[in-house]
Amino acid sequence: MDNLRFIRETMANASSFTAVPGWGGVAMGVTALLASGLAWNTRDVRSWLVIWFCEAGVAIAIAATAMAVKLRRANETLLSGPGRKFVFGFAPPFVVGAVLTLALLRSEVWEALPGTWLSMYGAAVTAGGASSVRSVPVMGSAFVLLGCIALLVPVLGNHLMAAGFGILHIAFGFLIARRHGG
Repeated sequence: MDNLRFIRETMANASSFTAVPGWGGVAMGVTALLASGLAWNTRDVRSWLVIWFCEAGVAIAIAATAMAVKLRRANETLLSGPGRKFVFGFAPPFVVGAVLTLALLRSEVWEALPGTWLSMYGAAVTAGGASSVRSVPVMGSAFVLLGCIALLVPVLGNHLMAAGFGILHIAFGFLIARRHGG
């Protein structure tokens, strides 16, 4: 029995993490497109920030809820096996992105925010998805690319935020939902 338990745990730890919520990604993409539309119509930097910070909160709530539902259906937990690998890969770049955001806000370097957010989120998804299904790190790499473009051409920031947080989430969300369940 101990050998069977060891084999089962080893297989679980080596398997791809598919608890990334496809439909949650679609919902996050839709709300991001709405946020980018609202942000596009504002000329005030502080209002733009409020819109995107609110969107980040909504997206985190959607992702957490969708992931919890998908994990519950699979009778899994987030901190077991592949889920732990995802969290520990995702968390460091995500935290660095938050710290960079605070530093950029303090320095009032607003134009670097979209590129920083896209790049660091992409790095988090790529790192977290390294032991996941192939589409997750590919999506992360696409975010990094958009982030780099936004850092080099800041005037495109809001458009690239819509493309990344909106369109990429929707496209890859459908792909993940179709191939790997909800």
